[in-house]
Amino acid sequence: MSNKIIFQFDDNLEYQKKAVDSVVELFRGLPKSLDSIYAERIRKTRLTEKDPVRNIDIVKGNKLFQNLKKVQLKNGLFTNEETYKKHEKDFTIEMETGTGKTYVYLRTILELHKEYGFKKFMIVVPSVAIRKGVEKSIEQLRDHFKRLYNVDLSKYSFIYDSNNLGKVNNFVEDNNLSICVMNIQAFNKDSNKIRKDDEYAKNLWRDIKFVRPIVFIDEPQKIEGTKKKKSQSLKAIEELEPLFTLRYSATHKNLYNQVYKLDSYEAYKKNLVKKIRVKTINSVISKDFPYIRYTYFTKDCKARIEMFSQVQGESIRFKSFNVENGVSLYELSGGLPQYKDMFIAEQPHKEKSLKIATNYGDFELALGESNKKLENKDIIRIQIRLAIENHFQKQFEILEEGKKIKTLTLFFIDEVKKVRDSEASEGKGEYLEIFDEEYSNFIEKNEEKIEKYKNYFPSYKDANLVREGYFALDKKKNEVEVEYKNEDEPKAKSQEDIDRGIELILEKKDELISFNEPLAFIFSHSALREGWDNPNVFTLCTLKNGSSEIAKKQEIGRGLRLPVDVTGNRCLDRNVNELTVIANDSYENFSRMLQEDFNKNMNKNEVTSDLLLVTLEKAGIPKIKITSELVDEFKKELIEKKVMDSNNVLLKNGEEEIKEIQFSNETLQEHSIQIAENFVKYMVEKGTNRIEIANGDNEPIINKQRSFVSEKEFQNLFEELGTNLSKKAIYKCKIDNEKYIKSSIEKINSYISNFDLKQVVELTEAKGNYDDTGKFNTEKYGNKEIEFSKIEVASKSDFEIANYIMYHTMLPRLAILKIISGLEKEKREALNIQDVLENVTEILLENLNEMKAEKVFEYEVIDGYVTDTEKIFEVDNKINEEDFENKRRLFQAKKGSRSLNDYYKLDSDGEKEFAEKLENDENVLLFTKLKKGGFVIDTPYGNYSPDWAIIYKNSSENSENNVGIYFIVETKADKEEKDLTSVEKSKIKCGKLHFEAVSKNVKFNWVKSYDDFKRKFEIVQ
Repeated sequence: MSNKIIFQFDDNLEYQKKAVDSVVELFRGLPKSLDSIYAERIRKTRLTEKDPVRNIDIVKGNKLFQNLKKVQLKNGLFTNEETYKKHEKDFTIEMETGTGKTYVYLRTILELHKEYGFKKFMIVVPSVAIRKGVEKSIEQLRDHFKRLYNVDLSKYSFIYDSNNLGKVNNFVEDNNLSICVMNIQAFNKDSNKIRKDDEYAKNLWRDIKFVRPIVFIDEPQKIEGTKKKKSQSLKAIEELEPLFTLRYSATHKNLYNQVYKLDSYEAYKKNLVKKIRVKTINSVISKDFPYIRYTYFTKDCKARIEMFSQVQGESIRFKSFNVENGVSLYELSGGLPQYKDMFIAEQPHKEKSLKIATNYGDFELALGESNKKLENKDIIRIQIRLAIENHFQKQFEILEEGKKIKTLTLFFIDEVKKVRDSEASEGKGEYLEIFDEEYSNFIEKNEEKIEKYKNYFPSYKDANLVREGYFALDKKKNEVEVEYKNEDEPKAKSQEDIDRGIELILEKKDELISFNEPLAFIFSHSALREGWDNPNVFTLCTLKNGSSEIAKKQEIGRGLRLPVDVTGNRCLDRNVNELTVIANDSYENFSRMLQEDFNKNMNKNEVTSDLLLVTLEKAGIPKIKITSELVDEFKKELIEKKVMDSNNVLLKNGEEEIKEIQFSNETLQEHSIQIAENFVKYMVEKGTNRIEIANGDNEPIINKQRSFVSEKEFQNLFEELGTNLSKKAIYKCKIDNEKYIKSSIEKINSYISNFDLKQVVELTEAKGNYDDTGKFNTEKYGNKEIEFSKIEVASKSDFEIANYIMYHTMLPRLAILKIISGLEKEKREALNIQDVLENVTEILLENLNEMKAEKVFEYEVIDGYVTDTEKIFEVDNKINEEDFENKRRLFQAKKGSRSLNDYYKLDSDGEKEFAEKLENDENVLLFTKLKKGGFVIDTPYGNYSPDWAIIYKNSSENSENNVGIYFIVETKADKEEKDLTSVEKSKIKCGKLHFEAVSKNVKFNWVKSYDDFKRKFEIVQ
């Protein structure tokens, strides 16, 4: 194996050929125009030089527009005549990062030269970093393109250098293919050397303008400016009056005359990029800590924060609040002491950090940041350890499958000093110190496994050889920090330093994927991300402050390219092609930011051209009739009829308008019903929020009380049942106080005896994926805690502990203090930890409830306090079509049924069978399933709602009348008494005692089946 790997390129990749052909076909059959008088004037000003060689001019107009429409129809894209008229020389190609964008536009140049004889091309890039990447690609593709086109690309291309303007002169005069690669900073100002007249009044900028180059813009969104103000860079390109402009990017701002689209979703589905796996490391924060995270700035100009908060009777939880100036965090927390005297210090602003005032001084939180810093050494150590483990795990998996692919790991860092520290021993910063320790530990524990592959890693024992840092460099080649104008834009001086660092990275690009090069772990500042496009990055770890920057598609994109083996060939194995991202953040926050970033360009309400095409196809229109003209007509009519607007966005009433539409076009009108159905269907699948997902053929489902209850006899029954159920009663019980205190002490001591005072972090694992609508999401599949240090907590007094327990249990303070004093001394200290205190409170409540339930002996009716019967018999109106799909769990009353309501949602198959037998029993006069929370019985375990209320025909010989008897039933389908939990048994006991107190006419019990119901309630057949 050589140190330098020669990349192999496949010239038959369908998606790349399609991107190339889409541009080439634009100019098929276009007529050429003659040189202008202006051309003669330019020649005469160059008396002693060769004549400049212009690109063959073409006549724009209807033919080009027709070609554009054909290409767009073939690629499922919209044609917009208005856009074409304004930007007839601009064409857009969208290609996802890592899919060969540079390859495609270089090959497009060669195809345009071959097909039409175009000779003058300019590649304009927004930065030196990208320019160097293009230069590297030209070098790598030299032999590949020579084989395909018999053209030495390096011979016919050059990188602009203001100190060597002779090459520009050659570009103007040469009669052969000429490709000039320039970064925009070289010509976007009047002061640029290329734009000035020399001593002979020669102006190269004017000469370039004359030759009418075809301009390729790499990442145009970075040089366009805003809608209100066009950038100087874009103005400079327009001044050139190029023959036409081709714009290539994965993230365009403006899609002028788009001719090809390969977005993130398509690239992922076609396996053209790596899959994404996420591991987040988040400190498990002590609930005693005054934790605050600033999550986002709201539309109504408030700050959304996450913090701890408590509600009486519940444990302390993370909660989110929208806050503004003056808000008390102590009040929001429900009175947690750690937030005392903490306030929002000023009105939140989207451009500023959130300021918080405390007694010990103010502090600020940037967006996405918390006051529980995650960049401490312990968290960093775990991240680096995980990155090393993941690196070797992936490397071993690949080698064991017989593939010779070297894996690389990239660390994004926040400060150069944490890697290179001139004041530290051996010049190593804290990150390198940790890396070397963790790397040595891993090697020691896994040496046997690594020895198996030692031919691939001859220098694996030397940490100095396997890791390296690449940073911005000043003119003296010293590593320096990057300074920013704003979050994402470095200052001009820093950009020069960044470019020097990237040059160093690119020098080793081909060598890094060779096993002969031991370097495998790279530390780099995120500012260098554009230069980092090595395909063999399988692990990406962010060691930076906060998390906002890593959740960016640009940075994740550094590892999405398909890997290359030692022969230079791409690996297409989906099982191998996976990038693991290790972030120092909570999973919830990181996944939200990552998903937002991937989906930010996706408009769920956008009516795309491919959606219109599939609508027409599925509507049954013959393919021969589905022309670009028909698609245009379809779109035009949807806009005219207010289904969508001119920006291709579905309007709020679009669903109704499409159903009522009367098309003018004969073909569309013929298939109007099918068109409307399919249009709605595919917009729903896309995820629009402007179409209600419901079956328009069905009547709305309305649950109601059935009309038979209005008959006099049944009205009386209904009212009598309501009277019996509306009475409220409370339970009475006797508790042995000393027994409770003693048993509580025993249970708490037992719980604390196994508690280890360790600080833990949470490791969450997830996978990134796209759903069928093209929306990116992350799915969590693993969660575990990692211990790493002793917990340090502030001491609480017995009084503070007792107050907390009393607030949440309502136990008397004296009893609580007796319990605390009865705990073993060393175990009592554990109550200082909030999590332990919460669990102890739960133990006390549970023990109290158990004793109460055991000692409940009767219920007492509360005079004058009744429940509203409307609440007891409230109808469940949340029945929808999904419930009908699960017919086993939905009861629908038949005609003539004695069911009080039309529909009931059921909890089990056994309950469904019970309801059907009630309906078929002619002795049942009325029955209803009681809605949870409507009718309740007070128990030591909280409110308890039985399942059924039944009025049964009284056929007893001893009965004074034949009106009915009342049963309240709890169904435990197919359960035996031994299967009931202690809580279930206690609630059933309470139910019996409750009805003994409220009414002699009502019987209560639990049943396992309908036969059991008849047996237990002694129903006479």
